[in-house]
Amino acid sequence: MKITANDITLEIEDHGPADAPAMILVRGLGTQLVHWPENLVQGFVNSGFRTISFDNRDVGRSQRCPAPGVPGDADEITAKIMAGTDIPPAYTLDDMARDVIGLMDARGIERAHVFGISMGGAITQLLALDHGDRLLSATIVMTAARPLLERGRIADMLPRLLARPETLDEAQDNWVAGHASFGSPGFPMAEEDIRAEARLAWSRGADAEGVNRQLLATLDAPDRRPRLGGVTTPCLVIHGTDDTLIPVEMGAEIADHIPGSEFHPIKGMGHIITPLLAPQIVSLVGDFIRRRG
Repeated sequence: MKITANDITLEIEDHGPADAPAMILVRGLGTQLVHWPENLVQGFVNSGFRTISFDNRDVGRSQRCPAPGVPGDADEITAKIMAGTDIPPAYTLDDMARDVIGLMDARGIERAHVFGISMGGAITQLLALDHGDRLLSATIVMTAARPLLERGRIADMLPRLLARPETLDEAQDNWVAGHASFGSPGFPMAEEDIRAEARLAWSRGADAEGVNRQLLATLDAPDRRPRLGGVTTPCLVIHGTDDTLIPVEMGAEIADHIPGSEFHPIKGMGHIITPLLAPQIVSLVGDFIRRRG
């Protein structure tokens, strides 16, 4: 289903009773709503939530958002970053946070629980910082509060983060390789299921330049740590001890900065929520909301 939110078109799926408390799921860099495990979405529905997933701008079936002078080519972006050249983003993570608020407005939701992973976890932090009156709770997963460039290793990280045009076979092979590199070793996913997920995402809209514009928005985001002390939304921070993209210490740091937040490291969890991991995530979030609601 397509909706208009924050003056752009987003593809969404709305699950569960319309009068139940809303849970909005916010994906990470370059991924689509189909990357949520079905048992995670249904698990939240079974726990009593109206569960809404969506494609972020620039991926899947949501609107593409190019801007004049903003590169999408991976080689051009790499060359400019390594040369220290500033690259203006086509939009910011603040714009993407306002997309979530626009989605809520379009669906008639006054306040919602928000669950965001990776880049979506950064967006969730911004929602708690700037739109806290619209949030019931925030679950911040596998992400950091400090700028990406400040974390170092940017030369090593860029090839893992930038997207390049692919064929369907390459997309499947790359997603299998991604699971091997930064997946959740304690909660593995069968290769045939990984390939099926990649085929589905490919069929909905593969766009390397859109993914790279999301990355530029992430790179442009300022340090959120100085502001997190002002968050009053109940916050749960979840991070995998086996995350090879964003170390677990980055999640602990977020929790240290948000008053009254809870931090749950999960052994065997990496940077992907798999079907085997989903029930534990649903249980943690549901328990937190029951206790803090």
